[in-house]
Amino acid sequence: MNLRSFLPFVSTFSVFLASCGQAATGEKAPPPSREAPFTVETIASFDEPWAMDFDEGSGVLVVTEQRGDLRYRTPEGKIGTIAGVPDVDYGGQGGLGDFIFAPGQTSPAFDRRTVYLSWAEAGPGNNTRGAAVGKATLVCSAQMDCRLENLKVIWRQQPKVSGRGHYSHRLTFSPDGQYLFISSGERQKQQPAQDLSNNLGTIVRLLPDGTPAPGNPFADKPSPTNQIWSYGHRNVLGLAFSPDGRLWDLEHGPRGGDEINLVEPGRNYGWPLVSGGKHYDGRPIPDNSTRPDLAGPAINWTPVIAPGDFIFYTGDQFPAWKGQALIASFAVPGLVRVRIDGEKAIEEARYPLDNRIREIDQGPEGAIWLLEDGTPPDSGHLLKLTPTKTAN
Repeated sequence: MNLRSFLPFVSTFSVFLASCGQAATGEKAPPPSREAPFTVETIASFDEPWAMDFDEGSGVLVVTEQRGDLRYRTPEGKIGTIAGVPDVDYGGQGGLGDFIFAPGQTSPAFDRRTVYLSWAEAGPGNNTRGAAVGKATLVCSAQMDCRLENLKVIWRQQPKVSGRGHYSHRLTFSPDGQYLFISSGERQKQQPAQDLSNNLGTIVRLLPDGTPAPGNPFADKPSPTNQIWSYGHRNVLGLAFSPDGRLWDLEHGPRGGDEINLVEPGRNYGWPLVSGGKHYDGRPIPDNSTRPDLAGPAINWTPVIAPGDFIFYTGDQFPAWKGQALIASFAVPGLVRVRIDGEKAIEEARYPLDNRIREIDQGPEGAIWLLEDGTPPDSGHLLKLTPTKTAN
């Protein structure tokens, strides 16, 4: 374990690789970064990590690696591999994606858990792909020999299309544990996000078994329309409930226009009709303000922050941050802290780190855990943030 230093500047190369692999431009300079009120400890290394989740009962951490491996770390520091993971279509933004434990599993014995995971899967031999979500039982022996059993696909993006981008496939449960929400990217095809006959460019709400939830906005329509909770989304890489029970998303814009949205049932979030950014070839997109009938973002960024995942912090180690959104960022690279004020959001601070940050989670004891984007030894590390003596 070692302490890692902070970068006092944003590297040109990181910004070039920021949002969806494209350069981001804009007229506004980012706000100045604040001195980081935390110490960074390197805990472990992973190969292209994408997501992580802590088991509520045991504190075991499970990490997905984009190439298709599912790893775990015990509170004592043992790291192993979980067998039984489905084949993934690795390449571009595709591969093994999100992983979450079903809520309410509080037994301290980490031997049997219901889990959900997402991945990119290939189509039927015609160079197409799409995201899938599966439900499985994670079974571990006393020696921590772990495997997935009874894996069943409960949801798929429809239709499968060409390309390797904008799967999104983030997962979260509602606070009451009754509903599973999935973000479904528009797969870089744009127009499907405005077409309710497919589920691309949407956030869907399902029952835990994958069936469309009763009371969805389009519940009386045929599948997959009856899955849809909201639409007009581009590439949602963060999906989280705030402490007051409201659902928020974190979304990549094109050339500018990254945004946080308060997600409400049946609303149209505008992509590709409006945006805070431009097309990558420089063509303009009407601004959000030109369409008041469409849901506008709580905050947007140009230049982009190129977000990964985000959380709402609820722990005690950083009491001044309670209820605020903490965002993993490629373009800073590091953390972006945002305060929610009603239906709006205000950026409070940026904290640069050594490498692009893909994932963020809150540990059982209130520390902040991060996954760097990349491969060891230069990046791909699991980091733990704890407050310095002067933190407030």
